[in-house]
Amino acid sequence: MIITRRAFTAALSLTGLAALAGFSPFHLISEALADDASAVAQPQQLPDMALGPKDAPVTITEYASMTCPHCAAFNENVFPKIKAAYIDTGKIRYVFREFPLDIKAAAGSMLSRCIAKDDAAKYFAVTDLLFKQQADWVMKNTTETLTRIGKQAGLSQSQVEACLKDQALLDKIVADQKYASDVLKVDSTPTFFINGEKIKGETSFEEFDKRIKALLKS
Repeated sequence: MIITRRAFTAALSLTGLAALAGFSPFHLISEALADDASAVAQPQQLPDMALGPKDAPVTITEYASMTCPHCAAFNENVFPKIKAAYIDTGKIRYVFREFPLDIKAAAGSMLSRCIAKDDAAKYFAVTDLLFKQQADWVMKNTTETLTRIGKQAGLSQSQVEACLKDQALLDKIVADQKYASDVLKVDSTPTFFINGEKIKGETSFEEFDKRIKALLKS
């Protein structure tokens, strides 16, 4: 599901988040195979948030929504094992990309970007925090809870408000989501690409381990 201008604006009004202006036009998107590693690796509107060496022989790209419970479960149960076994040892590169399924997810992603700026490690830490506190900020007062998290990370009240009103940032998140949907055929979260091969849904560490080891041997 792509966040449309009408749905986004209406939902922001209902949740207490600032109403946003219209989206900028999207560039035409060229056709590409969904399992083509080069299509996954194409530069996005937003800089990739990634851990691990750029020249790693294996790259995993995750598309996730901050309000997705399956994404939160993967973040808690599987990602730490992948990180310990393969990212921290420099064997793979792990890229996290936003694919918001609703307005609250988009707001969470915007806050992560604003807090982290260009610091990938900080971005992953904030994203981890948002996933762990998902029930609080998704089910309760979204604006109030995101503001609290932003302040805990060092942002002021005005900086949080400016972040959640940042039209240019939102446009880029939506443009990247549209690319993922139109070109890579991502239609649910989490969705993963391992060197271009798509895996849909919450996946076990054992499955990742098997695929990563096979690619490292090849």
